[in-house]
Amino acid sequence: MLNILLVDDDVEFSDVICHIVEFLGHNIQTATSLEEAHQWFENNSFDHVLLDFMLPDGSGLHLLDHLKMIGQSPKVTLISGHPSVKGILAEMCEPNVSHLLKPLQREDLELVLNGPKKTVKKEKSAAITHHFDTLIGESAPMQQLYTMIERVAKTNANVMLMGESGSGKEVVAQAIHNASKCEGPLVASNCGALSKELIGSELFGHEKGAFTGAIARKEGVFEQADGGTLFLDEVTEMPIDMQPNLLRVLETKKVTRVGGNRELPVNCRVISATNRSLTDLAQNNILREDIYFRLAVFPIDIPPLRERKEDIPLLAKAFLGQLNDENGTAFAWANEQLKELQTYDWPGNVRELRHAIHRAFIMSDPQTSTITLPDNLESPFSRVNTQSEDKQVSAGQTIEEVEKELIHATLDKVQGNKTLAAQMLGISTKTLYNRLNAYGGIGEYK
Repeated sequence: MLNILLVDDDVEFSDVICHIVEFLGHNIQTATSLEEAHQWFENNSFDHVLLDFMLPDGSGLHLLDHLKMIGQSPKVTLISGHPSVKGILAEMCEPNVSHLLKPLQREDLELVLNGPKKTVKKEKSAAITHHFDTLIGESAPMQQLYTMIERVAKTNANVMLMGESGSGKEVVAQAIHNASKCEGPLVASNCGALSKELIGSELFGHEKGAFTGAIARKEGVFEQADGGTLFLDEVTEMPIDMQPNLLRVLETKKVTRVGGNRELPVNCRVISATNRSLTDLAQNNILREDIYFRLAVFPIDIPPLRERKEDIPLLAKAFLGQLNDENGTAFAWANEQLKELQTYDWPGNVRELRHAIHRAFIMSDPQTSTITLPDNLESPFSRVNTQSEDKQVSAGQTIEEVEKELIHATLDKVQGNKTLAAQMLGISTKTLYNRLNAYGGIGEYK
């Protein structure tokens, strides 16, 4: 906080300056003449003097001489309303004296009172390479991924991305789109987020009046992505009876809107994504075989983060750098913290890492440049997944023990619904009751 003296005979101007200076957190006194200024210096000292060049009883420069005589040396800013004298003032100003021209802005005063804003040294992220403008990582698994992207980008083949939840399937889809250099847009649609009633409209569009609520014609995502790329996320969650409609579009490259009778040509690469395994797809009748072969002309497996831990420091620096840019902060990682991030397996993959960093950023003290990591990096979902893994079949268990664990796990998953559990297990409800009676666990699910 500075003690400031404003010497100016313009009362209206002085009022404005006083408000600004007080807003900046400093104390200010005023004088309207050289005489009043002399009186203030008789019993007071000031850190800074804002001094009008022309005063009723003389030039502001006379006050500079007076200050030398009494042995005081505050910083002085000469103020003038005449641009013509700016050059003269600049030549006359000593090292401790600056000058400003009226009208003054808040930024002008802030600069002369507080000095230039210190530029905080931000953690450099420019050295981090963004492959295809999106992907970060220099590990061997990522290098293999980049090779796959480069190869498929030269073609128009449909791609199926397979990988765990949070591994970055949509980012990879963006990378393929960028590498393809196609003229059309990238359009994304989540098949798992749409009801059976709406998925046809979302994919293929609809005509006005096709169903209740269809008040206008709508283009589907296939039309929207014409000349570009269509990303179908969670494609394996599409209802099985809707998949023949998708197959027809993939085969004919023509789409018919819901409620319409005219086929419209569409031309786009389809990139689909799933977090299910090939075994799961094949055994559980989740995705039709003919659909799979149309979508997975070029399948790509995305490595989980635990298989490329050497990329974690790069990702952490990039995520923190983005947060710093967005919030005007200068947090940085310590080497020990980056090593700590690498010790964790990140079952939620890149999404979990980004979330953990964002959480740590919010909880860190903004007065420092040190990021604060939580004591425990595990999320509640991580602990649940770990517990589930602990319940896996182990060698030496009897068939009865395994069967009992399987039945209980299925019932827990469906909140005790025996009919649904029996369907999932492929047995009758009666058989399920018999098994529960035999294992003595029926009371838990009444």
